[in-house]
Amino acid sequence: MRTNKIIEAIHEGRLDERLTEIYADSYIIPYEKKRYEQALYQYNATFGADEVEIFSAPGRSEIGGNHTDHQHGEVLAASINRDAIAIVKKLNRPRVTILSDGCTSEITVDIDDLDKRKSEEGTTAALIRGVLAKIQINGYSIGGFQAYITSDVLIGAGLSSSAAFETLIGTIVSYLYNNNEISAVEIAKIGQYAENVYFGKPCGLMDQMACSVGSLVHINFADVKRPKIEQVQLDLDAHGYSLCITDTKGSHADLTPDYAAIPQEMKQVAEFFGKEVLGQVSKQEILRDIPQIREKAGDRALLRAIHFMNENERVRQEAEALKQDHFSEFLELVKESGNSSYKYLQNVYTSRYIRHQNLSVALAVSDMVLGKQGASRVHGGGFAGTIQAFVPENMVEDYREAMEDIFGEGTCQVLKIRKYGGVKVL
Repeated sequence: MRTNKIIEAIHEGRLDERLTEIYADSYIIPYEKKRYEQALYQYNATFGADEVEIFSAPGRSEIGGNHTDHQHGEVLAASINRDAIAIVKKLNRPRVTILSDGCTSEITVDIDDLDKRKSEEGTTAALIRGVLAKIQINGYSIGGFQAYITSDVLIGAGLSSSAAFETLIGTIVSYLYNNNEISAVEIAKIGQYAENVYFGKPCGLMDQMACSVGSLVHINFADVKRPKIEQVQLDLDAHGYSLCITDTKGSHADLTPDYAAIPQEMKQVAEFFGKEVLGQVSKQEILRDIPQIREKAGDRALLRAIHFMNENERVRQEAEALKQDHFSEFLELVKESGNSSYKYLQNVYTSRYIRHQNLSVALAVSDMVLGKQGASRVHGGGFAGTIQAFVPENMVEDYREAMEDIFGEGTCQVLKIRKYGGVKVL
């Protein structure tokens, strides 16, 4: 359909049902309609009115399994109704041209030149080139297209904006050139490859998997080449709850040593047992050799290993509670996860800057506002960034107001879990 015809269809409400299906929240459909219209206008301004297709890839929220994936553990993660969307036209030329919202110039990648470029590390071009390269390496077809991309997956807010982008590019190529035959799991692995090898950022597979597969997924990374994936049903509306993510606006500057120390220390404990990662070690082995581990790796490494062991079990318990529709039990497990991250994993604040404890403040206020209702926990990597809370619907506005009074307008996002990962919208 031509861009101008799509804009007309949006105005007339002919896409409302499709948008509601994707975004799982009728309340935000007016916002989404305006967002899609603006993206189409921007496409027209950049490339001219065209026959186009529209694609979407969501951000993700980690529900359970804080810092477990990199140790070949288990996670519970959900795709959310914040996403990156692309207005796309297939081209008969060996070039991908993308203009992203907020950028002043287009990014162009020649598909006949997909070798890694050291100078591109840390850039969007690296992610595009890496995804295309890995798709080709895996034996699939690639080809040219032009796209305007816009995203409301906030950068630095723990919702995995880069994984959403990688999933989006993989989904576009799967539909345009491979009859949608590249599976969601393979697209996730392709995205991880692009981020690890081309972008230059070590990461696990949880972010890409949640963004690509969609819905709420329980993932076991014991075999990272063939992770076990199980979709789990969670209808927050049916239980009268919303998922709230609050960006506490803490600076991530100078926190690389804090993030890096977590997998390093966990691996030190694994190495004590002659293993590479904690996923290859049992809780019984940890309990048996606590004195020796303290001496060899130190107390914090031991505590982080204990967190991993308990958090892995907790992920399985959370998944089972949801399968049995025991939502109150699930909330208690979320609280336990938060307590474990605070006390044992110790990723709520950095001990190097004790005057700045944004996450601690957000969690404390969450406890005071929610009382015995709902649950809150650190979200994602920790030390700065975001917290997660499951909030009763009748308390959402009070909760959001309390968070935004402290951290600023727009910092608390009320989210829904969407059932789609990377998808063709139109």
